[in-house]
Amino acid sequence: MVKGMGGAMDLVSCGSQVIVTMEHSAKGKPKILDRCTLPLTGKACVNRIITELCVFDVTAQGLVLTEIASGASLEQITSQTQAKFLISQDLKENSY
Repeated sequence: MVKGMGGAMDLVSCGSQVIVTMEHSAKGKPKILDRCTLPLTGKACVNRIITELCVFDVTAQGLVLTEIASGASLEQITSQTQAKFLISQDLKENSY
């Protein structure tokens, strides 16, 4: 891993929405954790997380599952997500 901010600090400090696109897990381990284990570029600056399995909105109440990818299940998402999350009453299934 390379140290340094690169352009990430510009992104998280400009006041725009920050949307993270990432793989849901790596080597069988969750990547959406209860706490960040790496140095932070910015604190509480992410608005949405999009993975191949689902979409989470980041709210004052915590993560809210808003969309599930076609073919994914709630059980699969739960087992591959360490962080606790709420489920939106308007939960949608998408075919990304």
